[in-house]
Order: sequence, then C-alpha cells, then structure tokens
Amino acid sequence: MQEATAPPPTARRPVQRGDHLVCDICVIGAGSAGLSVAAGAVQMGAAVVLIEKGEMGGDCLNAGCVPSKALIAAAAKARAPLVSPAFGVALAPASIDHRLVHDHIHGVIGAIAPHDSEARFAGLGVEVIKAPARFLDPQTVDAAGRRIRARRFVIATGSRPAVPAIPGLAESGFLTNERIFALTALPGALVIIGGGPIGVEMAQAFRRLGSVVTIIEKDSILCRDDPQAVAVVRDRLTAEGVAIIEHEGVASVARTAERVEVQLDAGRVISGTHLLVATGRMANIEDLGLADAGVTTSARGITVDARLRTSNRRIFALGDVIGGPLFTHAASQQAGIVIRNALFLLPAKVDYRALPRVTYTAPELAQVGMTEQDAREAGQAVEVLVSPFAANDRAQTERQTEGFAKIIVGRRGRILGATIVGPGAGELIGLWALAISQRLPLAAMAGLVLPYPTLSEISKRAAGSHFTPRLFGPTTRRLVGLIQRLVP
Repeated sequence: MQEATAPPPTARRPVQRGDHLVCDICVIGAGSAGLSVAAGAVQMGAAVVLIEKGEMGGDCLNAGCVPSKALIAAAAKARAPLVSPAFGVALAPASIDHRLVHDHIHGVIGAIAPHDSEARFAGLGVEVIKAPARFLDPQTVDAAGRRIRARRFVIATGSRPAVPAIPGLAESGFLTNERIFALTALPGALVIIGGGPIGVEMAQAFRRLGSVVTIIEKDSILCRDDPQAVAVVRDRLTAEGVAIIEHEGVASVARTAERVEVQLDAGRVISGTHLLVATGRMANIEDLGLADAGVTTSARGITVDARLRTSNRRIFALGDVIGGPLFTHAASQQAGIVIRNALFLLPAKVDYRALPRVTYTAPELAQVGMTEQDAREAGQAVEVLVSPFAANDRAQTERQTEGFAKIIVGRRGRILGATIVGPGAGELIGLWALAISQRLPLAAMAGLVLPYPTLSEISKRAAGSHFTPRLFGPTTRRLVGLIQRLVP
C-alpha cells in the first residue's frame, strides 16, 4: 500500500524491441513487496514492468493484514457492552450479524484497493501484465506469451498457508486465512490448529463475535515472544472463554455431516463446526522457472544475500518469498534495499535489528530487538527494566491495566530490545524501534518529555527506572548535603 504521485510527462516507459519488451526493472508479484518496489522505481525514473497473475495487493490486502484487522475491530465493538458497566455506562447486549461483519471487512478492502490497483500503477507509468510469469533463461521472463527482458528482475511472489500433513485434513473442508474472511455466517464452534499470531488473533476475534473457540498448539502459543508477555495474552484469552490446548499435536482430522473432529496425539477429540489451519506459511516459488534463471532455493524459499540478491546477480527477491520476516513492513524495508542496489548500485544491506512485530490481540503484544531470552542466550550482560501499565495513569482511566513494558539493556545502557504487552502496544513500540535503529542512549528515552496522561509515559518510566537507584542513592544524598552545607 504505497503512496505515489502521477509520473512526470518524461517518465521512462518499457519499450518493445523485436519480440521482447525491454525495461529497467521487471517485478514479479504485486503484493506489498512488489508494489513497493514498482512504485518507488517508476517515480525515480526507471522503466518498470509489473507482472501479477492474481489479485493486486496480494495477501496483505485481500487475505491478511487488512481483513484481519477489520475483523478484530468489529470484534472489539462487540465486546463493548461487556466492559462498559465499569465506566457507569450500560449498553444493550451486542447483536451481531456476521453477513454485515463480512460486508464491513470487504468494504475496508475495497476502500484500500484503489491504492494497489492496476489502473493506479498504469497511471504511474508502470506496464502492468496480468498473467503468470516464468523465467526462460537468466535474463528473460515469459508472461502469457509476452517476453520481457530487464536489467534487473525482482521476485516478490509472496507466500501461502502451509498445510501440515495430517491424516484426514485435506478432506475436512478446512479454512485458512485465504477463505475465512469470505464467511457470511458466524462459525458456531471454531477449532484452530496453530497458536501463532494469526491463530490467537482469529481466536479472540471470533470468540468476541460469539463463536466457541479452541486453539490447539503443539508448542506454546506465541512461542517466539517473551513468556511473561505471552502469559498476559493467554490469561486474557482464557478469561474471554477461548479454550487453549498447548503442547499437544494433532493425530488426525475427520469430517462428519455437521462437524469436524480433531483427534489429538493423546487421544482426546475436539469437535467443531469449522476448522482453521494457521500453522505458518510457505514461499510461492513453483512454476517460476527458477532453475532456468540460475536462482537457488531452499525449503524456506529463495536464497538471497544481505543485499537481497539471488544467486543470479541480475535477480533480486524480497518479501515472504525469501522466508525472512513475514511482515508487510519488512517488505517495505526490503523494497528500499532493493531499489538502492538495483537503481543506484549502492551496497545497501538489510538490517532487521530494529524491525518491530505486533500481535493484535487485546492486549496487544509488541516486540523489537532482542527478548530477554535472546539477550541471555547471546551471552549479553543484561539489565531488565519493567514498568507495569497499572502504574500508568492513562491506563487507569481507560481501565486497561493489564501488561507491562519490559526493556532489555546491555552494557553502558545500550538498548537491546523492548517488549510491550498492553493497550496500544503496537503504537508504543515505535518509540523503541526508533531508539534501537538510531542507537539512542537510554538517557534520551528517560529524559523525553511526553504529554500527560498518555500511555507512552510507560516507556519513559521504564527507561527512568535504570537511573532511579543512582539518582536517589546515597551518593546523591551525600552530594546534596555537602552542597547545602557549603552554599549559603
């Protein structure tokens, strides 16, 4: 979802030379990553061809970030009558029409879609070809009979849901993120296999809308995140009625006329009306002719170096297809790296040190940099600073006091990472992402003046706790006493 302006009259365009359409950059895939490269490159004067066989906007717009957050927003409204009495406000019980929820989700998609549309990119000067793409050789791509040669190619074909090899699953009529937002009737009982961010977000949202929900996770939910922060999310999900089964795998799945039966490894059977599989992603690398292009792949996806170059130096890859951080904002960051390398020949390298991530449950869970466990496993000398939302005045006024900010500090006050679980954590983590990316000292965070009362003060309080023992310790008291005795 990249903003862009109309091209200047002198914008360079791809040209037809014999049997080939020739351009500076040919982008394969019109999801977040590909659109970011195409929009940036064409506005900087490059002749760009963009090839997409499916929907413009890719997974993020059509089946990922946008519809999921729209669903979460609807679910938050459904919960409002349950929490309003604490404020002295009585609301009527929520009446939920899932067809209208569906319409809300797709209305949001429709509102954003023009920014990613074929017409808009054509208007910018991009040659858009709606067809599958396949490399014929290291410098030629075929798209429905049209042959494209480019100085540089960019592969941004994204990913799709990874479906585990569970007996009976294929015949169960299961859902993934690609289909669940098309439902016009609320699932009566939703069973979710997978307790990662997608699984827990959907679990809470559908529970709030009225479904009976069970999560099954063979590890622990949100296993990449700080366990103390995850415990806050887990407690809230449980309190809202989500059943969570952890450290148990699925042995088989069976479909009856009305139900789906999920048998766990230990023998227990979980029954539901609908089954959502949220067990990760796999790169879309099939049918691209990558071997003919001299592009190396692995089980994770396309292999790239720190400059996002493939084994064919004329070809770059970015986004989900390289198996790295599977976030739209990571794709946007990578697009900048590709553009600097491909257009300006600058040796820019990707750096995920300050890349934040957010799970959009309530409370939200956000992370940037190292977790406490990461830092300790890396052998870092660690100081852990914690500030609870219960000590934040704005959180008290909103009656949202669950959670905390945890800051991981290394030697000489270096900020190594931050975890925030609580209201607005996804917004609050940006301050710590800036601090890490710009190598700001902890003192800069502690000395920041923030408006009162705001949730952002939790970050200042956490940073300030590093200096509190020093500021109010015996050395300071002795110094103050000495000054007071010496100065009339």
